[in-house]
Amino acid sequence: MASADERNARTIHTAACLIIGDEVLGGKAGNSTTDTNSAYMAKWCFSLGINLKRVEVIEDDEDEIIEAVRRMSDRYDFVVTRHDDITYQSIAKAFGLKLILHEEAYARMKKLSKPRKSEPDFSWDVDSPAKTARLRMVRLPIDESRDLAKQALFPRDDLWVPISVVNGNIHILPGVPRLFESLLEGVKPFIVDRLADPDGKGICRIIISTPLPESSVADYLTELAARVASQGVKVGSYPRWGKKNNTVTLVGRDMAYLESLVPEVIQNVKGKRVQTEGEDDEPEVKPI
Repeated sequence: MASADERNARTIHTAACLIIGDEVLGGKAGNSTTDTNSAYMAKWCFSLGINLKRVEVIEDDEDEIIEAVRRMSDRYDFVVTRHDDITYQSIAKAFGLKLILHEEAYARMKKLSKPRKSEPDFSWDVDSPAKTARLRMVRLPIDESRDLAKQALFPRDDLWVPISVVNGNIHILPGVPRLFESLLEGVKPFIVDRLADPDGKGICRIIISTPLPESSVADYLTELAARVASQGVKVGSYPRWGKKNNTVTLVGRDMAYLESLVPEVIQNVKGKRVQTEGEDDEPEVKPI
């Protein structure tokens, strides 16, 4: 089994996203509870040429979290999860770690966090339930035998929030979409030298719009997919219910090879190339 330092240094080919939260599974509405993070991570991985292999949603249950993070840490090169009510303590337990006050995160919290109107008498110098709650956010799962700098990342100078990195490849981010997106974007400089494509050129996608139903192009696309699989190309077909045109995609790393397939695909699906799905839709006519 790979060590934490080995996981933290190996080339990143695959990724997984673990969403933790009863509120997500329960369908609770709200900007902070609706899961947009996995979709954002999918786009982020695509742009960097990382193959996002799995997105999983589990409840706020210690045993569920422990099982999931152990399994994902073993199977994937880069794992992202979100900090929830019991995330830190559960992940610490999964890897036999202690929750330890991260002094730099604490110092940044005191310097950068804004006063709350609901806590006008709050003081960092006085023990209180509010201070205890804040300290809980900077008690991180720490392996005291490893370099501390590899276990907490600070991608944004204007945010105190750390990305806790556990077992070398489990990255714990805040669940609030605005913070999740900002910090995930900030991770790139920390991992760019570990990407299969060091320049971060990512994976290429070509989109072709076709007026034909999926049933009419299925045989051809199945044959095409089998023929180009050895070149690392994936062929997709996506019906667009209620629209006149459907979508065919070609996805791979070799743009020149993808381009060579375009004339053939356009001819066989009687379609045309578009930059974004739906750009050739006819405008809807509103009833008078």
